[in-house]
Amino acid sequence: MLFGGCLFFVRALIDGFAKAVWMLIVGRMLLGFGVGFANQSVPLYLSEMAPYRYRGALNIGFQLSITICILIANVLNYFFAKIKGRWGWRLSLGGAMVPALIITVGSLLLPDTPNSMIERGPTEEAKTKLKKIRGVDEVNEEFKDLVAASDASKLVDHPWTNLLQRKYRPHLTMAILIPFFQQLTVINVIMFYAPVLFNTIGFRDDASLMSAVITGIVNVVATTEFKLVAACIGAKFGTSGNPGQLPQWHAIVVVLFICVYVAGFAWSWEPLGWLVPSEIFPLEIRSAAQSVNVSVNMIFTFAVAQVFLSMLCHLKFGLFLFFALFVLLMSIFMYYFLPETRRRAYR
Repeated sequence: MLFGGCLFFVRALIDGFAKAVWMLIVGRMLLGFGVGFANQSVPLYLSEMAPYRYRGALNIGFQLSITICILIANVLNYFFAKIKGRWGWRLSLGGAMVPALIITVGSLLLPDTPNSMIERGPTEEAKTKLKKIRGVDEVNEEFKDLVAASDASKLVDHPWTNLLQRKYRPHLTMAILIPFFQQLTVINVIMFYAPVLFNTIGFRDDASLMSAVITGIVNVVATTEFKLVAACIGAKFGTSGNPGQLPQWHAIVVVLFICVYVAGFAWSWEPLGWLVPSEIFPLEIRSAAQSVNVSVNMIFTFAVAQVFLSMLCHLKFGLFLFFALFVLLMSIFMYYFLPETRRRAYR
């Protein structure tokens, strides 16, 4: 988290004062590394610090914080875009120094997890820390479980190689498919390109940004409507892709369905896409498996974002039907193959 915060801060500094395109590119690269550090460390930290019965709630809090910040960013971008002189984008990018400082300073104040302390040796200190975190003196049973899990993990010399063992193949499968399917819900491009999408279907620039704010609000409050979105867009534009004039009622319907879609994602795949992998990995492979989970997520975030606009130009409303098919397939897969993790989480 410390490295991630430092990278976020340097990135915001470079992008905020950028004088050339290459500076923006370097900033984005640093942002990517920072996101990798944060997404790898934060869910693991929360999973190891939280009491078992509250682990799910605290991990969902991680995702809720992200959605709140997305909303704040959308609101700020809406007002920054109104600054005369077209320099508001510098505030949008450079303002990221504030949350970067919060992450950096906050990481210095956070204690090590009992699991980490046990792995490094000072078991009595770890027990004392566990008592402080739980707020009770009776932690013997949980402490014994943590020590046993740590001893088992120390027998594993090569966790990356062990991921390929037969007994860990179900874990590896989920570490790959959960983030893969999560990105094929195409939520990120909806959030990335919300102003572009709304502008494409006939909104003015201001209205496009405000519509992005609306979807952000729905995301926070709600934390498979592709077919209906496709029907609405297809009914108006057909396959020509010519926006023309969008009636007000039609625009409202499109925004409504996109908001319902965002709401559906916010209480399902958004938090659980991070929570479930953090719960199903045993300690001996947890770090390696979580790395796979984050890597697959980032790879397909990049891939979908790169092809989305091109596919939108070629497939028009059919693009939403294309991704709706994946939503159907992933729902069937998870229903039959992902076990319930409640009260069964690895320690």
